[in-house]
Amino acid sequence: MSDSKPTLDPENTLHLDLKDGRVVIQLFPDLAPQHVTQIKTLVRQGFYDGTVFHRVIEGFMAQGGDPTGTGTGGSKLDNIRAEFSDKAKFLRGTCGMARSQSPNSANSQFFIMFEPASHLNGQYTIWGQVVEGMEHVDSIKRGSGGGGTVSNPDKIVKFSVAADAA
Repeated sequence: MSDSKPTLDPENTLHLDLKDGRVVIQLFPDLAPQHVTQIKTLVRQGFYDGTVFHRVIEGFMAQGGDPTGTGTGGSKLDNIRAEFSDKAKFLRGTCGMARSQSPNSANSQFFIMFEPASHLNGQYTIWGQVVEGMEHVDSIKRGSGGGGTVSNPDKIVKFSVAADAA
């Protein structure tokens, strides 16, 4: 990536407002069209607003998007088939879709990488990349223990599609 800021398509840009500020995420509809559509649908429904980052592991990632806050919940939308790609890698700021052991079980839970994780490449769908505000992701409260479960976790204040900004 170059140092110049990419020109972002507002329809494929998300604003993730956290307690410390705004995170701007560029969506990858060319890599994961079904996942991008699902995320934007849920964002526009207000599904993510007020949900927590229930699993946050130092040096790895922050996971959220579960309305129950337990890591077992999802939305009422259908699960999505895997859209693995060799065109993108799990790097710092990469946004991936969480799933169960079945590759075709992604629904609403997602994660944002703190550090690169090549072992996830080709195993989880990449749907976006943080392009601004990664310092706010870095400040998400970490969990304790190996599973990264967070007590009194940080919440998503508001999640929106840039094109919808008033």
